[in-house]
Amino acid sequence: MTAGTPAVCWQDRLGLGEGIRAVDDGVVLVDILTGRLLAGPTDRSAPLTQLARLSVPLGAVSPVHERPGTWIAAAGTGVCLITAHGRTEWLARPEDGAATAMRMNDATADPYGRFWAGSMAYDAEDGAGSLYRVDHEGTVIRVLDGLTVPNGPAFCADGTVMYLADSAKGIIRRYPVDPDTGLPGAPDTFAAFDRGSPDGMTVDAEGALWTAVWGTGTVHRYRADGTLDRQIRIPATQPAGLCLHGDSLYVTSARHGLAAPGPLDGAVFTTRVGVRGLPTCTYRPGRTQ
Repeated sequence: MTAGTPAVCWQDRLGLGEGIRAVDDGVVLVDILTGRLLAGPTDRSAPLTQLARLSVPLGAVSPVHERPGTWIAAAGTGVCLITAHGRTEWLARPEDGAATAMRMNDATADPYGRFWAGSMAYDAEDGAGSLYRVDHEGTVIRVLDGLTVPNGPAFCADGTVMYLADSAKGIIRRYPVDPDTGLPGAPDTFAAFDRGSPDGMTVDAEGALWTAVWGTGTVHRYRADGTLDRQIRIPATQPAGLCLHGDSLYVTSARHGLAAPGPLDGAVFTTRVGVRGLPTCTYRPGRTQ
């Protein structure tokens, strides 16, 4: 099936629009470097609605189970909760005091209610980044290091497979994950890119992986066996994050780093793709399996 031409949603042009997630009544997303958590209103001619603004970069959020309006966030140098009133409650700041200036980047919850968040150096220093896992009791644990610009992760429906991009390396790796311990095993290379960089990712209801390919104006869909199944052109140079809401694909983009941004760089786009997404997972504090 071929998707239609992506349509522009909302008036906004974001500096670094990423971390878009489907929620019950629409989508939420972030503008990383401005620290803003935003929601997409039903009226697509209206501006995005600001839910919270942090004083530090905001990489991505996931809803917190049974706490309406509360989010767990990869932000600044660590992980915090953002309450319904916009206050922040820090769980940990593991990148404080690092040898190079660091910030958190993309993040997501898995089907077991854990939260996973990547970190990177502001200057994308090779191997400076890590992947952290937040367990149910709120403990923040480094599970992978030696990454450069981690994006995703994205999980299959049963949570036993994790896809993680290292955008600077042009690679998506696939890891087995132990559902009881949350420990990732040895990865294999799922996809490698000669042009552009894999960025935000999501898995659909058929088990295929979608990724925004930064620098190419495209989104790729890969079957579970790694076969490239589909490419969708986005009218922006730097597609960054994506999600599926029903059978509609939403894609964020970025103006950051472009010497001469075009009129649609930084916009959010949507198009029908004929395949549904998985339910958005929530972080479940206090759950013991």
